[in-house]
Amino acid sequence: MTSNEDRRFPAALAAAMAVRLDRIGEDGVDFEPFGAFLTADETTDWFRAWTGNAALNGDDFRVLGQDGTGGYAAFWLIRPGRPLVEQPVVFLGSEGETGVVARNLAAFLWLLADGFGPWEASTSYDPEPGWAPRRDHELTAIAEHFAPDHRAPADTIIEQAAQEFPDFDETVMDLCR
Repeated sequence: MTSNEDRRFPAALAAAMAVRLDRIGEDGVDFEPFGAFLTADETTDWFRAWTGNAALNGDDFRVLGQDGTGGYAAFWLIRPGRPLVEQPVVFLGSEGETGVVARNLAAFLWLLADGFGPWEASTSYDPEPGWAPRRDHELTAIAEHFAPDHRAPADTIIEQAAQEFPDFDETVMDLCR
């Protein structure tokens, strides 16, 4: 198994996740953050179950939360030598959905502020009837504090992430058995 080094959230993520915890069930966003990243062992167990591939470990992911069906949002550690906050945020759904939702933590903060969760950002499915993203003032204040130079609307954040990592789905599906 992999090491269980420090699994605390960076300050910016911790602040946003505390706000999201208060919003569960109130804003129509299907995202339930954890209080810290899953342990390395938990991440490996999840990734092996998700892919059906017992030869893998979860070293390339730091899982930060889930949707109501058990799909996970995580940092994907694809940029060697770069800090966690510069890694993309991805979604791996319980029904095999995948997507890169933000290029880094700064973009993810603005995505949340714009009223989107990882599932809403990564899927092409129609949202629930009557759902529309609603900007969150508290999450906007956090994004302004921690990522003032990265402000962008959700559709731009999602498009930039997809353009930078167009092969994410294929990469993950190639690992599945």
